[in-house]
Amino acid sequence: MLAATLLSLALLGSAHACSTSTSYVAGIVCRITKPALLVLNQETAKVIQTAFQRAPYPDIKGEKAMMLLGRVKYGLHNIQISHLSVASSQVELVEAKSVDVSIQNASVIFKGTLNYGYTGAWGLNIEQSVDFEIESAIDLHINTQLTCNSGKVQTHAPDCSLSFHKLLLHLQGEREPGWIKQLFTNFISFTLKLVLKGQICKEISVISNIMADFVQTKAANILSDGDTEVDISLTRSPVITATYLESHHKGHFIYKNISEEHPLPPFSPTLLGDSRMLYFWFSEQVLDSLAKVAFQDGHFQLSLTEAEFKAVLETWSFNFNQEIIPELFSGSFTSPARVTVHCSRRPTISCQNKGVVVSSPVVLEFLFPHENGQGSVAHTFEEDIVTTIQASYSKKKLFLSLVDFQYVSWSSSESIQSFLQLMITTVGIPEVLFRLEVALTTLINSKGLDLFDIINPEIITRDGFLLLQMDFGFPEHLLVDFLQSLS
Repeated sequence: MLAATLLSLALLGSAHACSTSTSYVAGIVCRITKPALLVLNQETAKVIQTAFQRAPYPDIKGEKAMMLLGRVKYGLHNIQISHLSVASSQVELVEAKSVDVSIQNASVIFKGTLNYGYTGAWGLNIEQSVDFEIESAIDLHINTQLTCNSGKVQTHAPDCSLSFHKLLLHLQGEREPGWIKQLFTNFISFTLKLVLKGQICKEISVISNIMADFVQTKAANILSDGDTEVDISLTRSPVITATYLESHHKGHFIYKNISEEHPLPPFSPTLLGDSRMLYFWFSEQVLDSLAKVAFQDGHFQLSLTEAEFKAVLETWSFNFNQEIIPELFSGSFTSPARVTVHCSRRPTISCQNKGVVVSSPVVLEFLFPHENGQGSVAHTFEEDIVTTIQASYSKKKLFLSLVDFQYVSWSSSESIQSFLQLMITTVGIPEVLFRLEVALTTLINSKGLDLFDIINPEIITRDGFLLLQMDFGFPEHLLVDFLQSLS
């Protein structure tokens, strides 16, 4: 398929199962707008060229009865593309129907061998074989529909038309008079046009579905990590309006091949605009499921040695007051030999206008060496921590900032509560956010996000959902990978 349509599928994602539902319910929604399609359309020529080059052109044979010459037989063999250039191309969205791509004045040169024969004067049989070159100018128009088939998003191009407004035949080293050239041009041009149209349109259809499979594999890889996958089955057929393409997905997480499905929340198309190139809408149910899967996979736990703990304190300029230790822990301790932090239950996530709210029951354990040098003494504390976080993405990095904090300690000692709150706010939360920034940036870049030219991305939270909106440059690496996969 053409770049404008096919590469949009990389952004629209894929589906494991197709539904006939027409309701707007989803866990994840993707909208790609007309400005994005115009950017993607810039590289249409490369995909068109690949379609022309990959198309198999069968030999064209025929014969015709001619006065004086008798029956003239001919055959065009080894037809190949030697050059293609595209003057211009346009892409249009047809409401509730298709993506229309028009190519104007594609200059194409076909080369091959022409064999012909006839009976000349005095009964002499004449057979000739010459190289030929066909210079042509073609307009190409394709109406592309997005459909569901066998559980996946596929493209379908029911309307594909080629219009020739130039078709010149050049014979190399010809010795025959000019009327021979004119003769062949006249009665093979019609057959040639039919063959070219059939083969090129067929190849465009083939390439479109190869691209669909290619980008769906890419999407599946981006949305998976270890034992975790995301079910992005469509909840309805993709929507095409005059200003955008939109797809609606379940967004259920699959952990170790087990999916926990839940009722999907409603989605309103008015929540997204059409001025930015690309929009992603995530319901808070998706983010909350992500927290559950991360908890199951053991990501919410941290263990620090004495040296590591001291380094963290120094990083955030926190003085672990030696005088307060005996008071808090009823012993003559110096510093903990190990500190562990984990969630006793899985955290919960919700979305509000002020940010993403994370509620975490946290268990903090200090392991001190016993004063006699034998064994150790553990002091365990449990707190409920509620943080409100805002996120941003800039210079290929994810940034997290704390906008609100609530803390409840289950310790009966006010001095311990005061100390733990001070340490959590000064050291604990900043350290966790920093580690999350690094880990998440590494993860998304390992999926190739840093290869995209993302322009002015915004991460916006509203009651019940999170929204990503952005512009982007042409994803050249994606097209290169796809074209290489065809070779």
